[in-house]
Amino acid sequence: MESSFIEELKWRGLIHDFTPGIEEQLSKEMSFGYIGFDPTSDSLHIGNLVPIMMLKHLQLHGHKPFALVGGATGMIGDPSGKSAERNLLSEETLQFNLQGIKKQLEKFLDFDCGPSSAEIVNNYDWFKNFNFLDFLRDVGKHLTVNYMMAKDSVKKRLENESGISFTEFSYQLVQGYDFYWLYSHKNCKIQMGASDQWGNIVTGTELIRRKAGGEAFALTAPLLTKSDGSKFGKTESGSVWLDPKRTSPYHFYQFWLNASDEDAVKYIKIFTLLEKDEVLSLENQHKEAPHLRLLQKRLAEEVCTLVHSKEDYLQALEATELLFGKGTTESLAKLSEETLLAALEGVPQFTVNKSDLENGIDIVELLATHTAIFPSKGEARKMIQAGGVSLNKGKIEGVDIKINTEHILRDQFLLIQKGKKNYFLIQFK
Repeated sequence: MESSFIEELKWRGLIHDFTPGIEEQLSKEMSFGYIGFDPTSDSLHIGNLVPIMMLKHLQLHGHKPFALVGGATGMIGDPSGKSAERNLLSEETLQFNLQGIKKQLEKFLDFDCGPSSAEIVNNYDWFKNFNFLDFLRDVGKHLTVNYMMAKDSVKKRLENESGISFTEFSYQLVQGYDFYWLYSHKNCKIQMGASDQWGNIVTGTELIRRKAGGEAFALTAPLLTKSDGSKFGKTESGSVWLDPKRTSPYHFYQFWLNASDEDAVKYIKIFTLLEKDEVLSLENQHKEAPHLRLLQKRLAEEVCTLVHSKEDYLQALEATELLFGKGTTESLAKLSEETLLAALEGVPQFTVNKSDLENGIDIVELLATHTAIFPSKGEARKMIQAGGVSLNKGKIEGVDIKINTEHILRDQFLLIQKGKKNYFLIQFK
């Protein structure tokens, strides 16, 4: 291979641990590697971007990536990193979730590039006809209870008052068998994941050694946290999703734009495909003028474009400049309804009857009577005359304006700005 996959992950901060021999395996032949994804939702979240980027780099270095969606393991629940048993999902719900995940993975991995084309596999396909007695005979006998109980994920749950069910205790056997199946049927010799998956992954390498006499390898990435110690991917409003219906491209863009300097240095290596020299150049530029937030802006651009599209990024950028920069009436008019509403989430909103626009509404009446943007007509008139009120990012020049259908955006919205920072959205229905 032209460059080292391991070295690539190292400088990007994507390696926590790996088993001996993996570098030799990667250098001697095109190697097959996989990562499992939990199908408890129909969308992945930004925490899943770490393993996705690992698969992406694996493919870029000439190897073949497999994304395993756990249709079978999703029915059980992994105890790793959890303090309580997870609710089990129905087969119908799992199938719905799998379709959503597949659609998202196809945005990142190349499924049509010859021998290194990515593949999506579902472990339900090989578990659906595997009965319990066969599993005990063919898998369970190869690993001792002592071996399984020594895993940190099991130890922690045993110390917890709620304990651990046999279902979750057996999870590492099921995941281990996934690795064995992929090794036997797909020649897959590498499993990757987060550091809390180490125990489950090496169970697979051990099962391959004992059951097939083969050699397989484990590689894990560090668990990502924010510089303030809080969980990565969580905000006050919840998880940051890859599905634009769950997290709008605007809010997705804002998440990365608002990263701290320390986090931005880390994130731009992990979540973008920028080359090392360009990343170092951006870091140096940022150090010279941190107030310009060049690192955060480039990070937000790259990730938003990668996950959504260039158009979504430009819409998010327009909306950001609209609220926090100069912005114009023309740029405001270009925003989609979804982006506009996402950008103005939390802004005071008022509803006015659309029929009132037929004869026009006096601007002072609109601001003080039809809405409560100003407490009185006198104050509204005074601030307009002082040049302190804008309509759709254009300054209102006089108090005699009548608002009609020509003024409203998307046939229903009007954006009022009072002073520099106070926005109000009027919706006509």
